[in-house]
Amino acid sequence: MILQPAILALLMIALLVSGMGLYAGYYGVRILRRWDQSSGSELQLELERRTYLISTIMSYILCFELMSLFLFIYTADDLHMLFTGAMCAAGSLAVNSFGYPALIVKIVNFLFAGVWLVVNQVDNRSYDYPLIRFKYKLLLVIIPLLVVETYLLSSYFGGVKADIITSCCGSLFSNEASSFSGDLAALPPVPMQIAFFSAMALTLLSGIYFYLSGKAGYLFSLFSAATFLVALSSILSFICLYFYELPTHHCPFCILQKEYSYIGYVLYATLFSGAVTGIAISLLMPFRSVVTLARIIPQIQRRLAMFTILCYISFTALVVWKMIFSALNL
Repeated sequence: MILQPAILALLMIALLVSGMGLYAGYYGVRILRRWDQSSGSELQLELERRTYLISTIMSYILCFELMSLFLFIYTADDLHMLFTGAMCAAGSLAVNSFGYPALIVKIVNFLFAGVWLVVNQVDNRSYDYPLIRFKYKLLLVIIPLLVVETYLLSSYFGGVKADIITSCCGSLFSNEASSFSGDLAALPPVPMQIAFFSAMALTLLSGIYFYLSGKAGYLFSLFSAATFLVALSSILSFICLYFYELPTHHCPFCILQKEYSYIGYVLYATLFSGAVTGIAISLLMPFRSVVTLARIIPQIQRRLAMFTILCYISFTALVVWKMIFSALNL
């Protein structure tokens, strides 16, 4: 394994997150089984104190998890100079069979962690913990994924050696590549442009409607999630082409480099953040009828909707700006 500060930091974060997650999961099971808000027993008082501790710990831990996604991508991109054939993070992640699975699991954990933080914030706003069971059920789904992420990261960095010959992004994300990435890169630009702008328009219109009326929250979340997937596909299909000004370069990682002013981090941060808050709205919808949350949830949902709208507008504005001023004409 190549020992670098960033790698050690990522492994420490992964171990800390999964370790504290297992600790929280243990007490989460106890809370789900024994929680009784109407009881004044010693056990109930202990569980209430414990849930304060767990909520605080997991809030910080999952914030680290959110930031570690971008640290992982940055580290993978920084390592590409050590491998023959690699030009960016695409080649670094391909040095063994654990790189891309680790990235996919980290993306999934980013979405789950963000949603859990929103649910936890809402639950903490009420005195009677109305979301306590839902919150810990969701946490029990996240914990195994955190453990899997730790295993994949350890296996990936443990198998990294400087003398490995890997593939460049040109071969991994080309129209001729017989892989899923190649299929995405081969998606026709014009239909994908229509799909991208249509999905974004539907999301923004439904978001504005939900913000003003408080209705159709599920529809807005559905559009937010669908637009997230369409946008990721569009980055490979046509968006990155305008940044590279090359009709054959479909790599989603090179835009993270200095040559392109690190614009990729802004694109991905706005897209991922908007997806998290958009999806979180639907998870809060069933609890709008809870008496102690009747005023809290609508206010938070409106803020989440506005944040999603602003994130997606920012993402779209960057794309449109580059499409207009790029030297490439598709």
